[in-house]
Amino acid sequence: MASPLLLPTSDHQPTPFPSPIPPLVATAGERASVRFLEFFAAQIRNPHTRRAYARAVADFLTWCETAGVPSLTAVRPLHVATWVEGLTRTHAAPTAKQRLAAVRHLFDWLVTGQVVPVNPAASVRGPRHVVRVGKTPVLDAAEARALLDAIDATTPGGLRDRALIGLMVYGFARVGAALAMRVEDVYVQNRRLWVRLREKGGKPHALPCHHTLEDYLVAYLDGAGLRTDPKGPLFRTLGRGTGRLSERPLPQASAHAMVRRRAAAAGIETPLGCHSFRATGITAYLKNGGTLETAAAMANHASTRTTQLYDRRGEAVSLDEVERIRI
Repeated sequence: MASPLLLPTSDHQPTPFPSPIPPLVATAGERASVRFLEFFAAQIRNPHTRRAYARAVADFLTWCETAGVPSLTAVRPLHVATWVEGLTRTHAAPTAKQRLAAVRHLFDWLVTGQVVPVNPAASVRGPRHVVRVGKTPVLDAAEARALLDAIDATTPGGLRDRALIGLMVYGFARVGAALAMRVEDVYVQNRRLWVRLREKGGKPHALPCHHTLEDYLVAYLDGAGLRTDPKGPLFRTLGRGTGRLSERPLPQASAHAMVRRRAAAAGIETPLGCHSFRATGITAYLKNGGTLETAAAMANHASTRTTQLYDRRGEAVSLDEVERIRI
């Protein structure tokens, strides 16, 4: 059995491919195996996308083996379409579309590398999926304020959590971009505190801080003594049993757990995720007269159509109308 593939990640540490090179690829020869590895190592820079695509490709190639497909060159559009049809029965439409995209991109890469003659996934259509309103839970302004005020800011952990949640609310930051920040990414420019985020694809994105976020970040930097370590991670784990910040960056799973813990402590029953704060900030901005175009720029969205998914002003209107039913 082949050894696990080692692929680079964004923090320059190797991560194992979830399985050995699939037999269908290995039997196609060394050239196909190298090209397969290069697809994940050279074409996909985002580690989350890499993991998702790796799972999708492994699932498809395993399905092909089970279906009796003898080689990569024998994969036909009918095989891909049958696999996608099965996915739609067990998974949501967005998941099926993402997995189809992974297979389509892989075979594009194999075609340009002259490993296979045609892309069997190119002509296969994914399930129809139209989204006009996002599903991410959103807090109203009072709930968000209550959650932030409920955090004990007298401890390093409390200062960290308040600053992180504040960055997502007031800076519309994605949690991945926030957790990738270094201390030096909080800086002063034109007498105002700014933050520097690295968004999807490594795109730099800088914006000035809301005055409340500025207070949170300054209190965190000073209270946790981080200013002497500009190259260190901004958001860090807490040392076991010490309550002090370590030198290790806070993992995304730990941030999600922290959000759920802080919401429960504030008496908020809404099932929150980190993305909820980004949507909460955007909705609050638009409710107070902000424009969709500016919100898109602040959130670093390529299109205002994406920003519209975070706009929940219509939900409040619908609730007001429902309450007109007075019986």
